[in-house]
Amino acid sequence: MKPPLFLMAAFSLLALARVGGLAGETIPPDAAAQASRQAFLAAYPVFAHPRCVNCHPRGDQPLQGDSGVPHAQRVKRGPAGLGQYAVKCAACHQTQNLAGAHMPPGAPNWHLPPPSMPMVFEGLTPGELCRQLKDPARNGGKVLTQIVVHVTQDPLVGWGWAPGEGRTPAPGDRAAFAARVKSWADQGAACPP
Repeated sequence: MKPPLFLMAAFSLLALARVGGLAGETIPPDAAAQASRQAFLAAYPVFAHPRCVNCHPRGDQPLQGDSGVPHAQRVKRGPAGLGQYAVKCAACHQTQNLAGAHMPPGAPNWHLPPPSMPMVFEGLTPGELCRQLKDPARNGGKVLTQIVVHVTQDPLVGWGWAPGEGRTPAPGDRAAFAARVKSWADQGAACPP
């Protein structure tokens, strides 16, 4: 005996919805995870660029320039990420770039992450960085929406695309980067291996 036509139609609609065939339906978890990983991989070149890595180093000394050399003046992170002793970040880094090639760059609230939560980007694979970014125990207690707000609205992050004369800006533009990070988060924040 054949099932009633309305049941066949219902099963067909359900099958279409499960593979994302209906507008407004959810994407299957495996497809969403793959899209999320791809969005993160597309954003990764910005995270791995000197504009980000220089302030997210492995050690307590920030890096500088396009080659990521240790910061001159033996600058150190300090207990709050604002520098140490007389060599505070704000002593040279103002709220905007100083005019001229290779002059101290600037943006509001220039700092490094504190030593209690260093948020190291330097040398991390895409998977390692992804897992760190979404782990509140390693990202300063942030949830994904706060990570998205940080990359889309924080003026210090935005500085990466306007780093001043003599420095290479972060790749692409901030809007594209922010859209990729948001897509990564919205689709489940899946990480590459």
